[in-house]
Amino acid sequence: MNIPATRKDLMIVNMGPHHPSMHGVLRLIVTLDSEDVIDCEPILGYLHRGMEKIAENRTIVQYLPYVTRWDYLATMFTEAITVNGPEQLGNIQVPKRASYIRVIMLELSRIASHLLWLGPFMADIGAQTPFFYIFREREFIYDLFEAATGMRMMHNYFRIGGVAADLPYGWIDKCLDFCHYFFTGVTEYQKLITRNPIFLERVEGVGIIGRDEVINWGLSGPMLRASGIQWDLRKVDHYECYDELDWEVQWQKEGDSLARYLVRIGEMTESIKIIQQALEGIPGGPYENLEIRYFDRERYPEWHDFEYRFISKKPSPIFELPKQELYVRVEAPKGELGIFLIGDQSGFPWRCKIRPPGFINLQILPQLVKRMKLADIMTILGSIDIIMGEVDR
Repeated sequence: MNIPATRKDLMIVNMGPHHPSMHGVLRLIVTLDSEDVIDCEPILGYLHRGMEKIAENRTIVQYLPYVTRWDYLATMFTEAITVNGPEQLGNIQVPKRASYIRVIMLELSRIASHLLWLGPFMADIGAQTPFFYIFREREFIYDLFEAATGMRMMHNYFRIGGVAADLPYGWIDKCLDFCHYFFTGVTEYQKLITRNPIFLERVEGVGIIGRDEVINWGLSGPMLRASGIQWDLRKVDHYECYDELDWEVQWQKEGDSLARYLVRIGEMTESIKIIQQALEGIPGGPYENLEIRYFDRERYPEWHDFEYRFISKKPSPIFELPKQELYVRVEAPKGELGIFLIGDQSGFPWRCKIRPPGFINLQILPQLVKRMKLADIMTILGSIDIIMGEVDR
């Protein structure tokens, strides 16, 4: 895989794991010939916490607070995928109101994730101003999350069969105000960034991925849509209530870093449209399917049982996973976030395999940076949008 060098005195540079542009604890061993990248080897695992093994030793309800630590910038999506699996395994119906609330929360989370991609990405390529602007908008989103869930980042809001609590009084009006305000914010970003000649010089034609290449590498999300493929799981899988709302899949055909930027900016605008429609059309009714309590089985454990010794003397209600296997996925801000679940008629999953989008998308980095300049590594890495919490799990 190494590219033939013109000179013999190659330099090996360690980038990370503490480099400020690394977006987490990623380490790159880069082989350089002057300024040209000859080889690049990513080293992962600095943030590995054994999330899959923890899942196999917890009930779904106990595991929910852990999942927000995968992609800690898009926490609603990790919660959604964790409850969607058991819901499909147990054939549990989610009330219409709960489905609308979920969509609103997911799209707010998508905007927050894209904003915190945009700021550091611009800082990496030399534009410091947007880094401060994005925190202004993000604070409003976190205020909305705090009002609805009680937490700003790690929400623990989704439940099997619905959500933990209904929207508080006045929340819908406050969210609509944010939507009107944020439309002007996105326009401001486009004026500031999109036509900027220095920005275009840094991103146009850098890190090009072709249409066939992007499919062969298994990339997803904005990485896939920026290479000319209109594939969005919200349209493909018809989950929650996205089919009832009017919105467009954002895509570009160039496949470079600029195209990935344009896709994400477009997705923020579409997310606002989805939220506005969901807020205006949100139905009444329950926010949680209480019938799932029917699945709980009262147990009277022996004194040497695991539950008696480690959980509580009075057993907590447990949702039993049927003896089946299932792959369930959602369209997260970074791509296809999936879980492969195997149940074995107990409260704990027999196997829980996480398919993080960042980990799959990061595979192509060594190929993209070869023959590029050293300064382009940060542009390409930033355009991929990774969070090491979900890459290392």
